[in-house]
Amino acid sequence: MVSQETKAFFILRIMDKKNIPGLPHLQFRNIFCIGRNYVEHAKELNNEVPSQPLVFLKPTSSIIFDGDKIQIPPQSDNVHHEVELAIAIDKAGKNIPKEEALEYVGGYGIGIDVTARDIQQKAKEKGHPWTVAKGFDTFTPLSSFIEKDRIKDPQNLHLQISVNSEVRQSDSTKLMIYTIADLIHYLSTIFTLQPGDIILTGTPKGVSSITKGDNIEASLSNGLATISVTVE
Repeated sequence: MVSQETKAFFILRIMDKKNIPGLPHLQFRNIFCIGRNYVEHAKELNNEVPSQPLVFLKPTSSIIFDGDKIQIPPQSDNVHHEVELAIAIDKAGKNIPKEEALEYVGGYGIGIDVTARDIQQKAKEKGHPWTVAKGFDTFTPLSSFIEKDRIKDPQNLHLQISVNSEVRQSDSTKLMIYTIADLIHYLSTIFTLQPGDIILTGTPKGVSSITKGDNIEASLSNGLATISVTVE
């Protein structure tokens, strides 16, 4: 049974999550996510490397920020962290050419694609979408975003996540199968991208379970962007 206090917390958080931190001129819209965009991550879960970007969506109600808490849902016994580079789109575009794709970026941040792995596995076995496994409240922690002009080369950034001070994932965005430009181009051939859209660009190897009481810290290139959350 969820307490009234917990219900009130989630309602207030949803109401308070309109503006993108670090980019206050933008408000959150859609969250587009990319699966299996690092070869070694695909291998560690015994998945095939996709022949085109593997896209799924997360609801904005799943967003939390620095200092917030990930809630382990009662429906899952195996929740994982997945650290990712997050991109905020700054202007609308459709069928965006790859060579112009980065012009549509407003900024970059660090995100955690929290995943109920057991629910995802059952969905995969049945050929069902991953929405439930990825979309629980609190399952998208996001840092404050950095304006794109501060990032010289977004394909040479370091992603790291630690659980209780133990480094679990640590890799470079240069290992992406599909680059940021590839992803923006591809997504824009399907969806009209809008200011405030977020793209989570996939996770490198090293995903693992998190449990109640864990302290999680994620960072982008030695502190350009950071987020710290706890699990309860």
